[in-house]
Amino acid sequence: MFDGNWRAAVDRGLTPVGHSLRKTGITPDVITIIGIVMSAVAAVTIGAGYLRVGFLFLLLTGIPDALDGAVARASGSGSSRGAFFDSVSDRLTDALLFGGVAWHLASTEPGRIMMLPVAIMGLAMFVSYQRAKAESLGYDAKGGIMERAERIIVLAFALLFPELLLGTLWVMLVLTAITAGQRFVKVWRQASQDRPVPAPRVRRQPRVRTTEPLWRQRMRERRATRSS
Repeated sequence: MFDGNWRAAVDRGLTPVGHSLRKTGITPDVITIIGIVMSAVAAVTIGAGYLRVGFLFLLLTGIPDALDGAVARASGSGSSRGAFFDSVSDRLTDALLFGGVAWHLASTEPGRIMMLPVAIMGLAMFVSYQRAKAESLGYDAKGGIMERAERIIVLAFALLFPELLLGTLWVMLVLTAITAGQRFVKVWRQASQDRPVPAPRVRRQPRVRTTEPLWRQRMRERRATRSS
């Protein structure tokens, strides 16, 4: 939802910042690595129970995530390698953050409620896989009510108000599952309209069968050889 409505406007707003950072000599890969480090610190902080401090580090994680693309566009260094690294870092960041939440719940809540953020992380990975696989096949799988940007925003809200953490996680789980269904239906409809046309059948030429015995054919061939 964020990608479809506000991504272009945000990218245009960050373009001047990207040009300024490019002049300092910093590369998009370095910014991406800084974001991974920030997410790891946020995960440890959340796991230790300092949720509001984790909220601050989560905000710091979002800054490099927004700026690496701006620097790449400003420097003209965008490439498939950079896009791959950025996508992988996003998945790693999600795993670290929700892993930190699971660590916190395992230490403070009874039962198996720690599996709630693990389930959200699994669905988030599934949503991401749907888009990657669809785009590799030439289809569009963007969109949905709970994409990555929305998950980060909702998680930040849950960390800012720890008393609402469990309820917010349940809402996030439901909305992420709905997003997975939305993307599946979207790609399914595109693929259904693009059914392959069956190849035309090739008619085989009928075989000419002879009823003459083989020994008679050979005798005729020998006579023809002698007469020549």
